[in-house]
Amino acid sequence: MIIRHNPVFHSFSRVIFFTIISLSSTLTFAEDISEPLGNPDHSENHLNAFSLKKGERLFYGLISLGENMPSCASCHYTAYTDTLNWNPSAYDIAGSYSSKSIEELRMVLMEPGGKKMTEVHAGYNLNDEQVELIHAFFINLNESQAPPKKPVINNLFIFILLHIIILLAVIDLFFTKKIKFKAVHLVVILAGTIWITKTVVVESIAVGRQKNYAPLQPIKFSHKVHAGTNGTDCFYCHNIAERSKTAGIPSANVCMNCHIIVREGTNSGKFEINKILTAYDNNMPIEWIKIHNLPDHVFFSHAQHVGAGKLDCAECHGTIKEMDVVHQVNDLSMGWCLDCHRTRKVQFVENEYYETFKDYHAQIVSGQMDSLLVAQIGGTNCMKCHY
Repeated sequence: MIIRHNPVFHSFSRVIFFTIISLSSTLTFAEDISEPLGNPDHSENHLNAFSLKKGERLFYGLISLGENMPSCASCHYTAYTDTLNWNPSAYDIAGSYSSKSIEELRMVLMEPGGKKMTEVHAGYNLNDEQVELIHAFFINLNESQAPPKKPVINNLFIFILLHIIILLAVIDLFFTKKIKFKAVHLVVILAGTIWITKTVVVESIAVGRQKNYAPLQPIKFSHKVHAGTNGTDCFYCHNIAERSKTAGIPSANVCMNCHIIVREGTNSGKFEINKILTAYDNNMPIEWIKIHNLPDHVFFSHAQHVGAGKLDCAECHGTIKEMDVVHQVNDLSMGWCLDCHRTRKVQFVENEYYETFKDYHAQIVSGQMDSLLVAQIGGTNCMKCHY
């Protein structure tokens, strides 16, 4: 007997099947919710698993936190984001509150002292059991690692695959000879070789370059707020840039010059500023992630460019004062540097650094030349950067 496929019947069957499954899950779920947290019938291990399950559901909004109230996860994200979300991530909160008492967490959730959190948390009314469940969820989250990113299929896989295909083409061309048309082998070998060569050249050139690199920092520090809105001068925080090889990363002491008074941010509330206060109170360094990196064989000095060359920070770093999340604007390649040195005029006038170039000063004063390029005073000399 032949059973023919009826699409209407098949669709109807699927609807019935999933409805039964959903009802079964709902009933089980409702039964779980109705069971008290301290039910003595539960073993300790089962109780922990039960608490984590309910705490996770509360956090993600699978259990209602109140009528028309958004879930915790709608603000406190658990996935990677390349834009600045002012709300602390779930992992940040877990790291801060998993070691604190349930009562401390309840106070923060239900009776926050800051203006920002009072506004955001208005309308939430969690009972003691719900706070305890969320606390258990945070403890588990703090002990676990962040979810790994899914692997991305990139040029490396194609690179390896083409090597295999070329090898098979060569073997078949000279030995197995399964494919009679030799032109097929030649096309495969030629096309594969061209792509591999191009990839090797492009990737070799890109070594050490990280244009648009924008790592997540341990504290959500916004240059747009500090340098843009508040008008803080770059040299207030990076005060050694004019006289040192590096621009310097400000210590917590520098941050505390302002934040000893400013304890709450307009966008982030108290959470991010509390990270600074904690680091300062415990004499711990803030582990900022360096964004602009050069290969080890390259010498670069901020004192030479900012102090002697009088360059503005934005010429290399872009409009930092408009960035919430700082990213590398230029590729900082050797070609990019040389192009600048070949077109940039040296500021000789009223610049103590160049007072020793007396002949050039005399020629400028006499009108024999009106300016010099960086390249004319050794700016394209290999040993200037690769000593």
